[in-house]
Amino acid sequence: MDIYFAVLNFTLAGAIGLVGMLTFTKVSTAKEVVFASLPLLFALHQFSEGFVWLGVSGHIEHRALELASGIFIYYAQGILPFLVPLAVWLIEKERWRKQILGFLTLLGLGLAVYTMYGLATVPSSVNVVNNTLFYNNPWTANYYDAIIYVLTTCGSLILSSSIAIELFGILNLIGLTIIFLLRPYGFTSLWCLYAATISGLLYFHFVERRIKFLQDLKEEREEFSEKLDKELESLNKKRIFITKKVKSYE
Repeated sequence: MDIYFAVLNFTLAGAIGLVGMLTFTKVSTAKEVVFASLPLLFALHQFSEGFVWLGVSGHIEHRALELASGIFIYYAQGILPFLVPLAVWLIEKERWRKQILGFLTLLGLGLAVYTMYGLATVPSSVNVVNNTLFYNNPWTANYYDAIIYVLTTCGSLILSSSIAIELFGILNLIGLTIIFLLRPYGFTSLWCLYAATISGLLYFHFVERRIKFLQDLKEEREEFSEKLDKELESLNKKRIFITKKVKSYE
């Protein structure tokens, strides 16, 4: 059965990877690079979990399993709480939102350093429970880390002024809540799988941005056209006035 889950992860990674590459082509400024890379990173993350499934089912060596599970858990628990708020902070334009996102980014950095130190010093394990991968590390298995993790990841997404990003955050919050209630032991694996699956929503941020750009351009053109008409009307009135004056002198 485990081999089928591996195939699922590899297939999902390929599909998300295509969306990720498409999203990356929409980058127009350097500040958008981190955000646009998220779907592609989610794809690579799911690709690494495919090897974890192969490892727990004995299809690859134990050393390869350790490497794959290490990559997965470091990214899921160590990098994401910093990477997500950073990505949103870089592209946010509203000042008050950006200030709060800056705080969440620093909070996420602190959690990332703390978590990665624990993952590096305390051994992690991975095993299958009810057809779900259970990643366990005593260092990170506490409610304090979980609360800060949700705050920095889902909180930063929901705080965004982009409708697509906000929706992605709300759906993630709903998903992780359901997963925590039904299968808390599979939180790391299932939530990352769920987040990766819906990460295609991030592409629509760039669609939304393009629509806003065109709307602003249209408004600027209409405003410029209005000013031009007024200027031409004013010049015509002056020309007529001068012409009348000249004729009166003649």
